[in-house]
Amino acid sequence: MISGNWMTKRKKKIIIISTGGTIAMVKKGRTVVPYDKGNALVTDIPELYDITDVELYEFSNIPSPYMTPKLMFELARKIDEFLEEKGYDGAVVTHGTDTLEETAYFLDLVLKTEKPVVLTASMRNISELSTDGPRNVLSSVLVASCDDSYGMGVVVCLNDEIHAAREVTKTYTSNVATFDSPGYGPLGLVDENNVIYFRKSLTREKIPTDRVEERVAVVKTFTGDDGTILRTVYEMGYKGIVLEGFGRGNVPPELADVVEEIVKKGIPVVITSRCFKGRVYPIYGYTGGGADLRRRGAILSEHPLAQKARIKLMVVLGITNDIEEIRKYFEKHIGGVVSEVEH
Repeated sequence: MISGNWMTKRKKKIIIISTGGTIAMVKKGRTVVPYDKGNALVTDIPELYDITDVELYEFSNIPSPYMTPKLMFELARKIDEFLEEKGYDGAVVTHGTDTLEETAYFLDLVLKTEKPVVLTASMRNISELSTDGPRNVLSSVLVASCDDSYGMGVVVCLNDEIHAAREVTKTYTSNVATFDSPGYGPLGLVDENNVIYFRKSLTREKIPTDRVEERVAVVKTFTGDDGTILRTVYEMGYKGIVLEGFGRGNVPPELADVVEEIVKKGIPVVITSRCFKGRVYPIYGYTGGGADLRRRGAILSEHPLAQKARIKLMVVLGITNDIEEIRKYFEKHIGGVVSEVEH
């Protein structure tokens, strides 16, 4: 167990970068909308200034469904600017919860810095009783100020739990304890003013790139799927497709034929699972099974979540469009053999 207490450390210089989301919204009638004064209330927490020297930079003020890969890339460059060029000790990014896990994973893949970067949010807007935003910001600043957070990768901190960007996902539509890392658990927690780490993620990787391919789609299969939707998505001009299958990555037999057609045309099809836990693996050899799909040229993603595989495929396609090269980024432990590719 590793722990850090801000009171025993020098005062750090932390930049809070706001992007919007519920944490910067208020109630208007029966609905919730972005606060017309921007993200100003994000830093309206007196205790913050006892912990660190805090500054606020408003990157955007948008609901998280409005976040795009282009904005994620711009955000990554801005974070590297603050931490690597301007000398800030760490960054806290406030974000909407709906797409926070995607932005966090994108940043974890492409950021140059190893300084602490913490994403946080709130499930309750600032007009609600017991809003969780201020506490989440305070805890996240504590994490960003902790020496032990250096080199831990991009993390997500809500509800006093610290999660790895690659592993975390939103599991509940409304509960404040929505973020979890199924199959992994949190990296650590914030208890009072102590940051305590239990473990370090061994699945992190860096994929440096100067561009990303935004035209990557996610298609979810279903019983009786004949491949019409997948073929239509390909015909729309997408440069990569993540296909969410069943269990170990299996799909209906008719769909397997369409996967093969698309791969033969040079478009990578990455297979994930609709299960939260485990990994896709080529164990089933029947038509449409994971082993059959791999023989047809599909790529099996070791991360089961389709939204995370899409982020990674966008980044990898910024480097190469060669399917066998792309495969090396996704299939590191197929057949018990570790890929020789280092990132």
